[in-house]
Amino acid sequence: MAQVQQLFKSNINPDWCPGCGDYGILNAAIMALGELKLDPSKVVIVGGIGCSGKIPHYINANGVHTLHGRAVPFALGIKLANPELEVIVFGGDGDQLGIGVGHLVSVGRRNPDMVIVIHNNQVYGLTKGQASPTLPRGIKTKALPRANIQDPVNPIRLALASGFTFVARGYAYDVPHLKEILKKAIQHKGLALVDVAQPCPTYNDVYTREIYAKRIVKLESLPGWDPVVRSPEEAEEKAKRAWELAEWGEKIYIGVFYQNPLVPTYEERLSERIPLYMKFPPAKLPIEIDGRPLMSAERILAPRMV
Repeated sequence: MAQVQQLFKSNINPDWCPGCGDYGILNAAIMALGELKLDPSKVVIVGGIGCSGKIPHYINANGVHTLHGRAVPFALGIKLANPELEVIVFGGDGDQLGIGVGHLVSVGRRNPDMVIVIHNNQVYGLTKGQASPTLPRGIKTKALPRANIQDPVNPIRLALASGFTFVARGYAYDVPHLKEILKKAIQHKGLALVDVAQPCPTYNDVYTREIYAKRIVKLESLPGWDPVVRSPEEAEEKAKRAWELAEWGEKIYIGVFYQNPLVPTYEERLSERIPLYMKFPPAKLPIEIDGRPLMSAERILAPRMV
């Protein structure tokens, strides 16, 4: 099994700060991809900007290091161009819930079959510790001159409200548990969000390893916990229960909050309008014959030039 997992480990060594939660997320991802025995040539890792944005370099698969806040639309374009690919987005809380939050909400309405992982350490680590959208109001980390005056975004609740069909939270220092969450997210047919709580030992001296150790509770420990929607009638009630438990406070629940495999994916919706879409997606269509392009500027502009 170790040999299979190493298949996704690149030969580039990470250069994050010692103790960074990104190491745990990276290791969990490499283990999950290996245990699922996926083909590296069929996996695409999309990163944004920030410490987490370096992950495409550290996983042996197709990788794209994109723009600040734009990892999600990049990933959606890749997925729609070739739906056979397993597309996974890795981005920070500032990247995806700040400048990129509009894309996160919009993609939830579509339910493409891909995974979005948020590295959530409540600060902008690469730019020296400013408060990110997930830092609670009234909290002062060591990089802030004064306490944060803005209310936080709750990634779990935002995902539920936006239409994500798989919503989970992991903890970067519990790699085996996070690995299992990522495996479930990848196997889920539809859009998955995995919010990962992680310490930033350099800039966040509030949400430390010691604090997480006291507050982390696994959803699986709750009596009768079952987040999977098995009939349309269950969807609303299970979403409400997930919403209640998503609160970030004295208890921080980790695990799968909600999973609804009954919602059609965006690819399936496109196939209803374009019956041959899955067989001949854009990535498989020829763009030239015998060196001659099938489309030219003249053909595009001709109707406008008349």
